[in-house]
Amino acid sequence: MQGEVSRARLQALIGEGCVGIDEARAVQPSRKMARGEVVSLLLPEPEAPDPQPEAIPLSVLYEDEDLIVVDKPAGLVVHPGPGNWSGTLVNALLHHCGDSLSGIGGVKRPGIVHRLDKETSGVMVVAKNDAAHRGLAAQFASHGRDGRMERAYLALVWGAPARPSGRVDAALGRSNSDRTKRSVVPAARSDAREAVTHWEVVSRYGPPPAFAALLRCRLETGRTHQIRVHLAHIGHPLVGDGVYGAGFRSKASSLPDEAGRLAGAFTRQALHAQRLGFVHPRTGERLAFEAPPPADMAELMAAFEH
Repeated sequence: MQGEVSRARLQALIGEGCVGIDEARAVQPSRKMARGEVVSLLLPEPEAPDPQPEAIPLSVLYEDEDLIVVDKPAGLVVHPGPGNWSGTLVNALLHHCGDSLSGIGGVKRPGIVHRLDKETSGVMVVAKNDAAHRGLAAQFASHGRDGRMERAYLALVWGAPARPSGRVDAALGRSNSDRTKRSVVPAARSDAREAVTHWEVVSRYGPPPAFAALLRCRLETGRTHQIRVHLAHIGHPLVGDGVYGAGFRSKASSLPDEAGRLAGAFTRQALHAQRLGFVHPRTGERLAFEAPPPADMAELMAAFEH
């Protein structure tokens, strides 16, 4: 390896799983070494850090000089990162917005104030300037507790809750078995973060007990994978969720005809950000936007009804 690697870069590489001690993966930068231990370092090839504008089609629901609201399709990554430096929502926005971006933190780029998982579809708002970025970020930070912001998701789940509505109040932290996953953890654990999800049943599919249901979820907090983990925690994982609902894959084979075929072929979590409401950070006007479920999810819901 030529040149030197900074302390900060080494800490990041440890976090990315690129450093090993003997045959185990290093997980703590502060760990003291013992005599005879061998450290290995896998240094990834450098990738271009600056996102470039790309002519990726966007479904724009609203746009003005301060912000843009889009209906993000499933399969589109929001922000460039390792393995996804191109083909993201940010690349698409750089191309679409062009000179209307006045800059975030002195850089002409879109201001991402919230994210959706790659395979989650639905409504997102993005800031075009610093003032809008600060105003929107403050609203997302309060998660609707101050009445300014409203977010609703449609979730197609296996099984159906017995009650018409409910609340999941369960702290989330990193999974002990896989650092890329989240799990419900004791509130006293050092990495535990408060997480609260409200849900209500919109539709039940099949004769009692229903084999699936459509839920509307509202968030009090905005943790990574929150809806996916919370619904799996109460026994109703999202259809198609191979991470938190892998044990329910066989459910599709028990369904008749078209419903079984479509459910078996549905390989992403059936989650859609249906509604987003907020106060315009410059004008103070209350805005709200909705987007219907994408074609693949709508087709599956229709098959479940028959």
